[in-house]
Amino acid sequence: MRIAVIGATGTVGRGVVAEAAARGHQVTAFARNVENVQKSDNIRAVDFDVNAPEFAGQLKGFDAVVSAFNSGWTNPNAGADFAKGAAAITEAAKQAAVPYLLVVGGAGSLYIAPGVQLIDTAEFPKEIYPGANAARNWLKELQARRDLNWAFISPPPAFLGDIHSRSGRYRLGKDEVMFSGEQPANISLPDLACAIIDDVETKRHLFSRFTVAEV
Repeated sequence: MRIAVIGATGTVGRGVVAEAAARGHQVTAFARNVENVQKSDNIRAVDFDVNAPEFAGQLKGFDAVVSAFNSGWTNPNAGADFAKGAAAITEAAKQAAVPYLLVVGGAGSLYIAPGVQLIDTAEFPKEIYPGANAARNWLKELQARRDLNWAFISPPPAFLGDIHSRSGRYRLGKDEVMFSGEQPANISLPDLACAIIDDVETKRHLFSRFTVAEV
């Protein structure tokens, strides 16, 4: 498959590029710092700006696009910058007729109790609220659309991008926080990337959000 990864040098983006390339896919890695993209014969690094008018043209011809876009959790304008980038990616994917857009969003929009999303609890970190809320709004916007083939994955709330050995195993969930015992579940970066590329290959979650957790 020809797979594009937006935000290819971020935590999740790096893992997705590595997993896709290891499976033999042709990967185009969109990144602001292309020198940090993994080197491989089946990886092409491309400097990008999601807000550029020509970005839609760069997304044409792919079998799937994975967006690991993040405006930066410590960015003082994270909410506005994320919302702007998300809107640009959605429009570019629509214009390019992307067959499958898989968005990597945050855990904030997962439900921790009936009718209560994690982002709205007192324990949710206030410093990342703007970016997390923008990610939640992106999910809402996508859920109303059928003019674009989209899916949305929320990593578990305990996910910090830890590098552990790849097991290739994980549990699938939908809209609720998944647990390991009494604690929110985690997942390693390689296994999160495995779940993402599995979904890209099968298009299993068209028009839906899902989450994953360690076994």
